[in-house]
Amino acid sequence: MRVLRPGGALTTPPPSDVTTLLLAWREGDGSALDRLMPLVYAELRRLAHRHMRAQAPGHSLQTTALVHEAYLRLVGSSRVGWQNRAHFFAVSAQLMRRVLVDAVRVRRAQKRGGGVLIVSLAGMDPSAPARPDLVALDEALDALASFDARKARVVELRYFGGLTEEESAEVLGVSVATIERDWQMAKMWLSKTLRGSG
Repeated sequence: MRVLRPGGALTTPPPSDVTTLLLAWREGDGSALDRLMPLVYAELRRLAHRHMRAQAPGHSLQTTALVHEAYLRLVGSSRVGWQNRAHFFAVSAQLMRRVLVDAVRVRRAQKRGGGVLIVSLAGMDPSAPARPDLVALDEALDALASFDARKARVVELRYFGGLTEEESAEVLGVSVATIERDWQMAKMWLSKTLRGSG
């Protein structure tokens, strides 16, 4: 994540700056969120853009709208026990996933069977469907979480959050090797489940 500093230089704020502000926000310092957002906005946009690139043509949300909706939900998350920068982006990814799934469900309710939002699982498994339905993916992740919550969280962090294996390991408090194994197993399970449902 890069931020424009006085003098026009682009720099990456230290993770400790983000963590310090998150902890202050958690402790009730409302101004900490105002100072945090300029530091993380570019990364939230990158995360939202990644989500939007995976959508089928004709989706109704734009990148900026997704960031703003996630921001509004973040503001309501002040009681989250923020740990660090990686945890913040993991929660942000989860909120963006919820925003997108909610948008699909609203559209389906308004227009029975039409306007299905679709995501791409490119890079997950060549035998997986190229663009499974976002709601089907959400339901498959929920099913995975019902018997292996950590693997579901790994998918959320890596796929939806764009976190590295190291960042995911930090958020979940496990080794990088565990993340690698969970990621591979979860991808195989999701591919099989999504093929079976579609």
